[in-house]
Amino acid sequence: QVQLVESGGGLVQPGGSLRLSCAASGSIASINAMGWYRQAPGKERELVAGTVRGGHTKYADSVKGRFTISRDNAKDTVYLDRVTLEMNSLKPEDTAVYYCKAESGVTTETWGQGTQVTVSS
Repeated sequence: QVQLVESGGGLVQPGGSLRLSCAASGSIASINAMGWYRQAPGKERELVAGTVRGGHTKYADSVKGRFTISRDNAKDTVYLDRVTLEMNSLKPEDTAVYYCKAESGVTTETWGQGTQVTVSS
């Protein structure tokens, strides 16, 4: 099994920056992909950015050029994997609960508990 713990998030003014981090532990060798999703009130959960084994990344059109996803599974111990989302030039429409997700095995998905990001002046 994989366990995910998220950190970061909070309140920031428009144009500001935040960093979200998601630490994975447990059966990290089975993880094929990790990503960040978000869900705003009254809206469906959507993919923000994802990265797969090998380093390929993808982004929602709305965040391209502003957000950067990176996966670090080399600097920590072999028992920990981590994915970070750097968010710059934040807009009020980026306000949402952000969730980390790990895909492992064939069909297994693990979600983090979610962290609130609020962009407001």
